Amino acid sequence: MHLRLTDQELATLVEMVSLAANVASWNHREGSDKRIATFEDLESKILEKAGHSGLAEWIEFDEEKQRHRVRQEVEERLFYHECYDEFRNESFWEELTIRLADRDLARAIGVQAWEKLDEEERRARTAEWEKRYWEEFSKHGIERVAVLSPPGEG
Repeated sequence: MHLRLTDQELATLVEMVSLAANVASWNHREGSDKRIATFEDLESKILEKAGHSGLAEWIEFDEEKQRHRVRQEVEERLFYHECYDEFRNESFWEELTIRLADRDLARAIGVQAWEKLDEEERRARTAEWEKRYWEEFSKHGIERVAVLSPPGEG
């Protein structure tokens, strides 16, 4: 297969495959290593070709990992890096909000009743808690979050 890409399209493709490989690398499920390696191998192959096609200043070879990658100083100014950071940031706050709201619901109705609810029912019943947590974290980040250890544990 042959693709004809403009310089801009090639740059976009490099960003897309690098973003996909970065996101895939966060998958730590058992058995996912082969699929992650597939993403990384394709990324390396595309980056190698891009390095020979006008993007040499973007690409370097990582001796330790034996694969091509986008140079860190270049990566930090590319759009995909911004997308990746934003994805991680939003995922963190959303997951924290949902988990805390779920914890509050389980405390309010009991764990057995909570376990009987499906995901849709949980989201409907935790909407107000989620909203309250989202507003708190939007205003204060983790500034006012505290971990309370049970007596005798610290």
